[in-house]
Amino acid sequence: WTYAAEMETKSSTPRATVNDGSVKPALEASMTPKDSAIRRVALVVIAAVLFGVSIALKDGVEKASEYFAGYLLEQSLSVDNLFVFILVFKYFKVPLEYQNRVLSYGIAGAVIFRAVLIILGVATIQSFEAVNLFFAAILLFSSYKLFAGDEEESDLSDNFIVKTCQKFIPVTDYYDGDRFLINQDGIWKATPLLLTLVVIELSDIAFAVDSIPAIFGVTRDPLIILSSNIFAISGLRSLYVLISESMSELEYLQPAVGIVLGFIGAKMIFDFCGYHIPTEASLAVVTTCLSGGVILSLRKASSEERDK
Repeated sequence: WTYAAEMETKSSTPRATVNDGSVKPALEASMTPKDSAIRRVALVVIAAVLFGVSIALKDGVEKASEYFAGYLLEQSLSVDNLFVFILVFKYFKVPLEYQNRVLSYGIAGAVIFRAVLIILGVATIQSFEAVNLFFAAILLFSSYKLFAGDEEESDLSDNFIVKTCQKFIPVTDYYDGDRFLINQDGIWKATPLLLTLVVIELSDIAFAVDSIPAIFGVTRDPLIILSSNIFAISGLRSLYVLISESMSELEYLQPAVGIVLGFIGAKMIFDFCGYHIPTEASLAVVTTCLSGGVILSLRKASSEERDK
């Protein structure tokens, strides 16, 4: 009787059937896209932290501090990029089920492009130390733009990148599933999905003008620069799922990024003049500014929600 009762209890556990005929626990099968995104973001963050710990064990605390400062900086800049992705998807009216495909290809392209840019940047700085001043000027100007109070471009119809792509790429006026190209009357044409991907890739190149000089202000180690960029970009697709609907709540993130970029630009100038700012101090400034921006934004959003 006991054995039969145990078997009945086990068989009563909810199961969910999937297409291949196998079974999975109902809890896993019922996982929402947001739950899945939280899991993936957590895995990427844990992997990034473990990689930083391995650097500390192998090369010491200073190298690890460079890595964590670079990772936090690149992650914050990547989050700022998500706002543009949201605008692009809205402008081209990309169906929600196709957005992940565009983001996947876009992230892969961003990793390849940034790897090339980092290699060229390291070689250039090693040959011409004065390039640091040029990078510092870019960061200070970017910091100024973030504090200038310019409104984000919400209408992309006059955007230079969008208009240029529409001019040179023949595009259909409809989506055909998740295809990038279709044959229309014997002529290969791009679907709006491919145009969306191209605009996102070119936008990332434009953003790299800020992010690559910024990481050079923290470290010159190619491995640290590349790894911090890869970890920051890898979780971008899942992060988009989590915060795409609440980007407007991160009101103080942009000013926080502006402070960080200004600090790193000034740090590069001091380094060029022979006054070195310790890496630990850089990490403290980056962490304090970014975490402070996020916390203040969430507190304000929560307060406004209570007042409604």
